[in-house]
Amino acid sequence: MSKFEAISKRSHDLDPCTYSNYTDFKVVLTDLSLDVSFETKTLNGKVIYYLESLKASKTLILDTSFLTISNVIVNNSKVQFDLKSGKAPFGSALHIPLTTLSRRLVVEIDFTTTEKCTAIQFIQGDTGPYIFSQCQAIHARSLFPCFDTPAVKSPYKFKATSPSVCTMSGRPQPSSEQNTYIFDQPIPIPSYLVSITSGHLHKAPIGPRSDVYCELPKLKACQFEFEKDMETFIQIAEKLVFDYEWLRFDSLVLPSSFPYGGMEIPNMTQLTPTLISGDRTQVKVMAHELAHSWSGNLVTNCSWEHFWLNEGWTVYLERRILGAIAAVEAKEEGKSNPEEYGEQVRHFNAIIGWNALVETVNEMDPKFTKLVWDLENGDPDDAFSRIPYEKGFNFLFHIETTLGGPKEFDAFIKYYFKKFRYTSLDSAQFIETLYEFYEPLNKTHLLDKIDFDKWLFESGLPDYPNFDTTLADQVYALVDKWVQYIKDGENGILEFSEADVQAFEGNQEMLFIETLTDRFKDYNVSIDLIRKLPEIYPKFAASANGEILARWNELLIKYGKFTSTDDQVIFFANWVGSVGRMKYVRPGYKLLMTGVSKEFAIETFKKFEDKYHPICKTMVKKDLGLV
Repeated sequence: MSKFEAISKRSHDLDPCTYSNYTDFKVVLTDLSLDVSFETKTLNGKVIYYLESLKASKTLILDTSFLTISNVIVNNSKVQFDLKSGKAPFGSALHIPLTTLSRRLVVEIDFTTTEKCTAIQFIQGDTGPYIFSQCQAIHARSLFPCFDTPAVKSPYKFKATSPSVCTMSGRPQPSSEQNTYIFDQPIPIPSYLVSITSGHLHKAPIGPRSDVYCELPKLKACQFEFEKDMETFIQIAEKLVFDYEWLRFDSLVLPSSFPYGGMEIPNMTQLTPTLISGDRTQVKVMAHELAHSWSGNLVTNCSWEHFWLNEGWTVYLERRILGAIAAVEAKEEGKSNPEEYGEQVRHFNAIIGWNALVETVNEMDPKFTKLVWDLENGDPDDAFSRIPYEKGFNFLFHIETTLGGPKEFDAFIKYYFKKFRYTSLDSAQFIETLYEFYEPLNKTHLLDKIDFDKWLFESGLPDYPNFDTTLADQVYALVDKWVQYIKDGENGILEFSEADVQAFEGNQEMLFIETLTDRFKDYNVSIDLIRKLPEIYPKFAASANGEILARWNELLIKYGKFTSTDDQVIFFANWVGSVGRMKYVRPGYKLLMTGVSKEFAIETFKKFEDKYHPICKTMVKKDLGLV
């Protein structure tokens, strides 16, 4: 048995998170139409599958969840379908009889979403009614009957009807019908990338092949945030991988209840409004979503058990892009050794990611700290965390380092994405491709040094990488001064001020706050000192940047012994209630629970829960022990 076969046998052959018999068919084309009703808060739809039978199957099985199925037609003949009883979180299997053994099948299904649909949220936007969808990981089945697995990719034709502007996962096409929006997606995509939004949307250019969409009151702010870097991001990514194939990279800034930082919808990336901080410090999320155009969208994990193939690669590409951007800017500013500075920036971002990885490993169920998960009877949403992002990045960084550095890895990047574009793969295929590429270069002996089994299948942290700490050391030096002051019993003049952090970049500020928070746990820091911090660093106290705001309040509430009636706690609780991004919401409620009281955390959640996306609401309930 080869090492690739051994790795392959340690994960499922088939996606365990789908009922569909997806290996029996090839999806030639999917035609999806959705009619938005803001009155009933439902979508009426029709999906048409153009299929080729790969086996002599007598039944087509699709995934559904809380859908009403009204009609099914196979090759122009109405058939009696069987919608099985549902089971959380996988929904109900839709069985469609195939009375003929025709190789080519056209299957039409009429359906309606229900109030229990987990993929969509109807809300009141800033300027009117609004709907948006979020199908990752297995929520597309509540939007339309589908092969709800990333193993299946298909070109799509989309049509939406709505009284408000619509976007979907494709390139806009001309439409002669009023309130009708048509989109074409010729590049095969999986079901989790299907999307619909509708609201009072406007757009503004942020690059020659990029627009940003949002409601009008935020349009100028969104344009300012992204217009400086967007095209440069794309050009750098193209040099790193290959030409951008989707033609346009447009973005949509969603209302505050959107539960993620971003979602890599093809041709219309969805973004959280928490990115609009006015200082462009969070544009790296845009670099991440752009990187998904290759990693995830063109080349896709074949099941959620191998999610690191999407996210680990994307974080790797994101940091290469950010490093290259920093090198360009350093060159423009006349800095010496701009390439070296770019690498320092890449490594600095990796250090921040490592800190997040350590924190996540300490909090997560160990079985989900592996790179390759076992999701037999498990909900992918329960497994999602920073692990596939950061442990996946560190796996690729380790491979790069073992091979000799970025220049030794660059050619493989292009080879890998060209080989697997338009398809889905598992971890064994990735490892096999590594050896396939480096064998003619006589470098497989270097790959043999890597313990692939340990990286992929063991829980916990990998060994700490050899990062360049130049930019981090500037932060650690200031933290050390604070620690020494605490060790000295907080005696003497308090000589700290905002001037200490004046030269820090945004990411250095984040690292400073989180490192101070971590180091303070080892000392008996006085409450008085903690409560003086907003006077010492007023820029942090006044920041609108969610990354700063979340870290700053963790520091204050963790050590400040605040009660539920203190202004600091009330402010933070209201902020957690005003954002929907799970990166902030879930840790925010955990902080209120441990730093104030469980009763106050639950009281706050009940006050705001109707504003959250269904996915976010469910996860917070689990965190607070309400389910």
